[in-house]
Amino acid sequence: MSKRQRKLYSIKEELLTKSREAMLCAVQIFNNPNIAFKSESFIVLANISWTYFLHAYYKDKRIDYRYYKQGPKIKKYDKTSRGAFKFWELERCLNDDNCPIESVPKANLKFLIGLRHEIEHQMTTRIDDYLSARFQACCLNYNHYVKSLFGVNYGIDKYLSFSLQFSSISEEHGKQLNEFTDLPKSIASYINDFDDSVSDADYNNPQYSYRVLYVPKTANTKGQADKVIEFIKADSPEAAGLNKEYRIIRDREKPKHLPAEIIKIMKGKGYKKFGMYQHTQLWKALDAKNEGKSFGVLVANFWYWYDSWLKEVEKYCVENKDELCK
Repeated sequence: MSKRQRKLYSIKEELLTKSREAMLCAVQIFNNPNIAFKSESFIVLANISWTYFLHAYYKDKRIDYRYYKQGPKIKKYDKTSRGAFKFWELERCLNDDNCPIESVPKANLKFLIGLRHEIEHQMTTRIDDYLSARFQACCLNYNHYVKSLFGVNYGIDKYLSFSLQFSSISEEHGKQLNEFTDLPKSIASYINDFDDSVSDADYNNPQYSYRVLYVPKTANTKGQADKVIEFIKADSPEAAGLNKEYRIIRDREKPKHLPAEIIKIMKGKGYKKFGMYQHTQLWKALDAKNEGKSFGVLVANFWYWYDSWLKEVEKYCVENKDELCK
């Protein structure tokens, strides 16, 4: 190994070490019952962890992850007022064409990045219960990628175990979680808007939000009595039985609207001349029934529109208010 190769290896290893320590700190803080500032700390530390991880990846692939302007002959690097290089932040790392992270884990991280921007400017309360599934997915995604890209020895699962709980989730509690009743309006709005931008398939992917169903169970054998959590496959007969026997609390069912309801809403906002013709022309112009755009869904031969489409319609009405409000 040449001197240059040793230096590259040393930098990569240092970045990976810091990355793993940051993620372990994030989990340790979130699981600590004596700390109230859990989610905010987790988000910041997880952001740092993923940033160092992707820097290590780009360093390993010899991809320059510093900001620069390409001159005629050489790169002119952006620097701080103290003369230090400006390295890519996490979002820039994720947006690069060479990023190894797939779309759903990337959506999970972009959700956390946007949430971090929101909580930087205000105090939050009881955010932990609402977002733990996103945090769990973030941890599992990190462990998967650090092991698959750098080797199983870099995994952090060997250092972690399940945290013990003093409470269970009731149906009333689950309903409260969906309503975001304790969150500042701006944060609740951000969560709902981001979720609306994610397709149903991606939203229900465990790499975006990792959800499990806990069912109190009396063990049938002595060996099972030692297990706090028992996993079963989703397509197994046991899982099918659970779906029939238990009413599962769903994380989300998007509100849906028929065209007539959308027109009624717009007329109620004063856009009296917005009718079925304008609505049809608009969705055709924007190819809004393309399922990849996640504006709606076909159910029993009827097309239902999500709230995200309702916002597009209102945007159109605002832009054409002189014509539609006459």
